[in-house]
Amino acid sequence: MSSLSDLVNLNLSDSTEKVIAEYIWVGGSGIDIRSKARTLSGPVEDPSNLPKWNYDGSSTGQAPGQDSEVILYPQTIFRDPFRRGNNILVMCDAYTPAGEPIPTNKRHNAAKIFSHPDVVAEETWYGIEQEYTLLQKDVQWPVGWPLGGFPGAQGPYYCGIGANKAFGRDIVDSHYKACLYAGINISGINGEVMPGQWEFQVGPSVGISAADELWVARYILERITEIAGVVLSFDPKPIQGDWNGAGAHTNYSTKSMRNDGGYEVIKKAISKLEKRHKEHIAAYGEGNERRLTGKHETADMNTFIWGVANRGASIRVGRDTEKKGKGYFEDRRPASNMDPYVVTSMIAETTILWKP
Repeated sequence: MSSLSDLVNLNLSDSTEKVIAEYIWVGGSGIDIRSKARTLSGPVEDPSNLPKWNYDGSSTGQAPGQDSEVILYPQTIFRDPFRRGNNILVMCDAYTPAGEPIPTNKRHNAAKIFSHPDVVAEETWYGIEQEYTLLQKDVQWPVGWPLGGFPGAQGPYYCGIGANKAFGRDIVDSHYKACLYAGINISGINGEVMPGQWEFQVGPSVGISAADELWVARYILERITEIAGVVLSFDPKPIQGDWNGAGAHTNYSTKSMRNDGGYEVIKKAISKLEKRHKEHIAAYGEGNERRLTGKHETADMNTFIWGVANRGASIRVGRDTEKKGKGYFEDRRPASNMDPYVVTSMIAETTILWKP
C-alpha cells in the first residue's frame, strides 16, 4: 500500500510526457500570493509558449462578481522543487479580458521602465535582502518564544546557533536549497536580530528578473511553511517594543556606478533619491511607519540620511565602495512587505530617468 508521501513524490516521467505547471500571481492585497496548477502536454522552457489562463478575480479581491474573469499572462519559468521532474513554476501577471493590466499588476509598469533604452544601457543590478518572521500557527506568536511571554533581550540571536537562539532553521535551509533547485539566484541566508526572524538574499539579478525571483522565492517559502505548519509573516514590525522590525533592504548599482568614477555617479543618484524621498516612502510598503522610527537600525521615515557604513541611514554606502571609488549602495527604507516590482523599477526610474 502506497503512503501519501509515496504518491506526492511520484516521478511522472516514468509514465507520461505530461507535466504540471503551477501558475503563480500576486493577489488582491498586493502581498498575498495565489496559485493554481494545470497539465501541459509536454515540457515547456519558454514562457511565450505557455497558454494564458484565467481565474475568478472576485474571490481574490481583484474583480467584481458580475465581471470576475482575470487573465494570467505567463512571464517567467522556474523548476518546481515540490513536484520536481519536468514540472514548473510559472510567475504570471494579471490583465482584464480586454488586455489592460489590473490595478495590482505592478509588473506591467515595471517592465516599461526596465525596457527603456536608458535603463537597459545601464544594466541595473539588484540584491534584495528579504527579512521575514516565522509565527506559531495557532497563536500568531514568533516561533521559539514562550506562549504569552518574551525571550531574552536581543543580542545573541543575529547569526546565532543553538536550540535557544535559532528557531526554524530547518525551514530556512529547506527554502535555501529549494530556491537553488528552482533556478532562483538566491545568494545567502542568515538569522536576524529578533528571535524567530530570518533573512534570505536574492541577487545580484538584472532588471525585472530580481523582482520575479523574489516573488517566486516568497512563494516557495510560504509553501514550505505550509508544510511545516508555521505561519509566514512579512509584517514590517510584527512585535511592538524593543524588537527589530523586518525590512527588504535593496542593494543597487548601474554600469556607470560599477565603472571607474562610479562613486560620483552614486552620490548624484542618492541626491535624486533624497529629492523624491516622500514618493519612495509612500511606495515602500504598508505599515512601514511602525518600523522606520530612527531606532533598531533604521532612519526616521520623515528624515533622509545617507552615510558610509551607517546602518541607521536611509541609504548606506559600503566602505568597499568608498575605498574603490565605485560599486553599489543600499536603500534601507523598503519594508519586508514591499512589492519588488514597484521598488526596483522606482529606484531605476528616479536614478536614471527622472530629471529634477
